[in-house]
Amino acid sequence: MSAVRVVLVDDHRLVRSGVRAELGAEVEVVGEAADVDEAVRVITDTKPDVVLLDVHLPGGGGGEVIRGVHDELPAVRFLALSVSDAAEDVIGVVRAGARGYVTKTIDGPALTDAIVRVAGGDAVFGPRLAGFVLDAFAGGTVVEEADDELDALTQREREVLRLIARGYTYREAAQELVLSERTIETHVSSVLRKLQLSNRRELAKWASARRLV
Repeated sequence: MSAVRVVLVDDHRLVRSGVRAELGAEVEVVGEAADVDEAVRVITDTKPDVVLLDVHLPGGGGGEVIRGVHDELPAVRFLALSVSDAAEDVIGVVRAGARGYVTKTIDGPALTDAIVRVAGGDAVFGPRLAGFVLDAFAGGTVVEEADDELDALTQREREVLRLIARGYTYREAAQELVLSERTIETHVSSVLRKLQLSNRRELAKWASARRLV
């Protein structure tokens, strides 16, 4: 059996390098991209079997990448790989056309298996993430389509918000997102200002009320 041809889409070069190093021989990486426009170009040029796709990217989200190539390359399958396990992110990218969603806590062999399965036509989700999808499409869960306060945040601010709301320290959040602690602090300050919150405790309560953690 020939290797599954994959394009990696993530805005962090170190993350892409780490993923590439962890993937098994069943997978061949044929291209990489760091933002939406570059991803559409690389996918169109290489015509991979599977695109391993981060949910939040410069220039738009993972859904924009899917929509950007779907009409021309309907056979390409997408597997989301993200630090986020929030219901809105999972359901949003699935509605755009992704065949699966896994988080960056996954190990190399499991990720390789997920890619191979998606290439073969399977839908691949972790148990909790699968529940989000089943509930949403069965009408059991209402995912807010519009939230003015949440919409005021950038994609990176949302990622930082979720980690801090879960109790991550600035250092831990920086390591998770491959950013500096100072950058994390800047994002947290911006989030607190935009949401008119005073501290991390209020931020955690705000995020919990919206089921973001």
